[in-house]
Formats: sequence, C-alpha cells, structure tokens
Amino acid sequence: MKPSYIITALGIGFCAAFTIYGMQKGLFTSQEAMEQFLKPFGIWGPLIFILIQIVQVVIPIIPGGVSCLGGVLLFGPLWGFVYNYLGICIGSACAFQISRRLGMKAVEKAADGQKYGKYLKWMENGTFDKWFALAIFFPAAPDDLLCFLAGVTSMSFRKFLLIILLGKPLSIAAYSLGLQLLFTQVLQLIR
Repeated sequence: MKPSYIITALGIGFCAAFTIYGMQKGLFTSQEAMEQFLKPFGIWGPLIFILIQIVQVVIPIIPGGVSCLGGVLLFGPLWGFVYNYLGICIGSACAFQISRRLGMKAVEKAADGQKYGKYLKWMENGTFDKWFALAIFFPAAPDDLLCFLAGVTSMSFRKFLLIILLGKPLSIAAYSLGLQLLFTQVLQLIR
C-alpha cells in the first residue's frame, strides 16, 4: 500500500474519532463546552481549534458559519479570523485530495443527500473552474461539497489552492463578523 493512502486513511480515522468525541461532549453545539475543552491546552488551544475547523470541512457535521462564529467568540475578531482561515483552507485542501484519491464515492458521501446535479453540469460543460472560483468567493455556497467536487475534475491542485487562498478571506470574514454581530444583537435582546 502506498504511504499516501496510509496517511489519508489515518487522517480520515483521526477526523472520524475526533468527530465522535466532539459530538458526545457537545463541542460543536456549545461555546462553553468548546472553551472548557480548549482551556487546558493553553497556547495549543488555537491549534486544536484549527484542527476542529479542518474536521468540520472534511466531515461536515456543523455549518461552517457556526464554527467561524465560534472562532471569533473564542479568540476575538482578528485571531478568530486567522484561525478560521487556516483551518478552512487546510480542510478544503484535504477534501480536494480525498476526492482526488477516492473519486465520486467521496463526493457522494460528502453530499449526504444534498442535491449537487447543477454542479455536475458545471463539470460537463467545462465551466466548473470559473463557477467554482465564484462560488468560493461568496459566503452562501456549499464550499465543502464544491471542494470535494473539484477533486474529481481536471483542475490542478495548484489552481484549486490559489482559488481557495484568494477566495476564502471574504466569505470567512462575512461569516465570522456577520454572525458575531447577529449573535451580539440576539444576546442584547434576550437580556
């Protein structure tokens, strides 16, 4: 077996184990649980959060906007954005590489019932790269699924990474800061 397959399998196994642990402990649904989980890690807390962001892209168990909000609430607007950006970009690259290796099986698993026929049409008519870049730029697109789909196209990893690195900042900032503003407003109404 090739070393890259072993590394991919170990990575998927680790992500799955952490996801199960996180769901049992409520890490993905409670800010307090997440804070308590990260506190003992001290300076390693940001790395753990980045790992969580990577996992949520590869195994989408919670909406990315929610975890982006968590980053900003836990680490503040600047560092929350930085950690969100790093985790989501690395996770996106992992999603691309997983589907590059596993093919449409990975895409179908990532879709988990989502309709993705219109994105397949982008692939069929040769416009996937253009629409992918545009969709990654805007916050409402199903980015994780699109990253898996990109892996089964002829798009080079270099081009994919360039699109992710340049397109993600705006959507992450919109999610992070927009949801923080909304969260703050809701808390003020409740009080």
